[in-house]
Amino acid sequence: IPAEESEDEPPAGEDRVDTRLSEQDTAGGNKEGNRGRSKEGAVTEDTDDGQREGDEAEQPDQTPASSNKPRKKKKKRKTKKTSAGDAVEDNDLEDIDSLLERLEDPGGLSPQGQGGLIADSRPLLYVEHRNLNPENELKRYFGARAVLGDQRPRQRQRQYVRSTWLTAPKNTWPRYSKTGIAMRLLDTRRGVQHFTFEHHREYQQVQFKFLDAVESMDPNNIVLLLQMNPYHVDSLLQLSDVCRMQEDQEMARDLIERALYSLECAFHPVFSLTSGTCRLDYRRPENRAFFLALFKHLMFLEKRGCPRTALEFCKLILSLDPENDPLCVLLLIDFLSLRAREYTFLTRVFQEWESHRNLSQLPNFAFSVPLAYFFLSQQEERPELERSQARERAARLIQLALVMFPSVLMPLLDHCSVQPDARVGSHPFFGLNAQISQSPALNQLTSLYVGRTHTLWKDPAVMAWLEPHAHEVLRMVEAQDPLVQEAENKRKIRYQSAPRNIYRHVILSEMKEATAALPLEVTSQPVMGFDPLPPLDSIVSYTRPERTSHPSNESTLSLFFRSLLPNFNLQGDIRHDGDEEAGAGQDLNQGVNRLMAAMRDMLANIQFQEPPRDDNPEGDGDWD
Repeated sequence: IPAEESEDEPPAGEDRVDTRLSEQDTAGGNKEGNRGRSKEGAVTEDTDDGQREGDEAEQPDQTPASSNKPRKKKKKRKTKKTSAGDAVEDNDLEDIDSLLERLEDPGGLSPQGQGGLIADSRPLLYVEHRNLNPENELKRYFGARAVLGDQRPRQRQRQYVRSTWLTAPKNTWPRYSKTGIAMRLLDTRRGVQHFTFEHHREYQQVQFKFLDAVESMDPNNIVLLLQMNPYHVDSLLQLSDVCRMQEDQEMARDLIERALYSLECAFHPVFSLTSGTCRLDYRRPENRAFFLALFKHLMFLEKRGCPRTALEFCKLILSLDPENDPLCVLLLIDFLSLRAREYTFLTRVFQEWESHRNLSQLPNFAFSVPLAYFFLSQQEERPELERSQARERAARLIQLALVMFPSVLMPLLDHCSVQPDARVGSHPFFGLNAQISQSPALNQLTSLYVGRTHTLWKDPAVMAWLEPHAHEVLRMVEAQDPLVQEAENKRKIRYQSAPRNIYRHVILSEMKEATAALPLEVTSQPVMGFDPLPPLDSIVSYTRPERTSHPSNESTLSLFFRSLLPNFNLQGDIRHDGDEEAGAGQDLNQGVNRLMAAMRDMLANIQFQEPPRDDNPEGDGDWD
């Protein structure tokens, strides 16, 4: 432990350079981008001393000898444990993570970027494997010993399981066997690979049984199905919703992780989570389970206090179909970026996508991006020039947001328990009329944003920054600024009706403020947790077979007995090959026999309750 603390806080100068270079050698070659930044940071510090450049050239051989003694002892301990056959120490991973955090300096400004953005050569939706593990984030908060505890001895005795990135398999899970799900590469266009999941015949039969269990409205049928098929994905998703409604959050989260594990085991060898160039079409029913499992998993991670990991899963969902965004995670990615303090990433998304996605027309981006610039301007370690640029951008964007969406301010202040001043509270521009006059579609977006992110605005410094800009917007309104009239015209023309993916997002988010504003055509139809609001242009690869019984051809007497006895079927199985006439008499006898058997079962199950015996007619006087 003392050795780790000395590494996390190097004094300065040469020890700091040695630490960076030795950690770079220890990391091997796992991440090329991080290695490049490590070298760049080391060279920057070596420019002041010519002798250090010579040390850097001989670093692979001289680092163990020139480093301090605790570091040398630590390396010996690692080598001894590795030779004993154990896994790589989690403390080593924690040291690498802390090194990368110091090098990357997330959430900060860079002089290379324009307007406070890091000039990052990586793709916008680049996903890092280490950020998909919530234990890494918890270890950064609480330390490795507090998170792992006594898990390492148990891991040595655990049977071999497949290594996965999305979830870590648990000892309590059933033994995994092939479920009948596979992934196929459809085509490659312009460097983008399009994949799809496929269901084999045996998995299709299980899927049909699952649909029957859902129609029965009895969760016990789904439990029975999972006992026979423990890795059926849709059953896991549906039962997770049932457990969450029963407030069994731990079981609900465990079922979602098991579904992700089942899907990841079926990945194509070429399918990559991190490249950002692999696509899945949500219109195919086989692919929807992966989208929904990822979304439900990130919601659990956010509630668990892991916003950085949840943000990485959000980027993964968006990279699977960035053009259509079937679950509309753009309404969520700003909140997760602010929670994780990834302000630079949020501003980069806004700058790169505003031109072709019109992100400023979404209330969440209109208000969250200036808030991110404000937080960047409050970082005292930044140069004053960058902080002033961030302040100017924040001021301009928050005024545009208040002009475009005036109905957000008063509900936001109400959720934050802040009383507005007399001028803002009495002005009709921010008053109740602004909320009543907006369309239902816009009301859903504003209600969703206020209900989700109001906790980020409770900071007194944020409210002190917001107040003068609200007064400036009122001055613009009183001066009849043309920008105010232009924004009003936009609100009337746009937001007539929300697309289907926004409704889907509202249903999955379960924000009561936004759910109450859903239109009747959405709330009137049944919504299933395993497939909420399926697309109207779905690409169906296989269909559910029709029922063998046709109640429309049954007689009135048969329908009457069926209403009393659901298991009764007078006609029996429908005959094929046209032999109905030959067995008409036999069918009649069989129908009568089935009717009698059903009646006997019904009478056998009837229990008559005996009337209370009047042994004590006077009573015992305890009624009062």
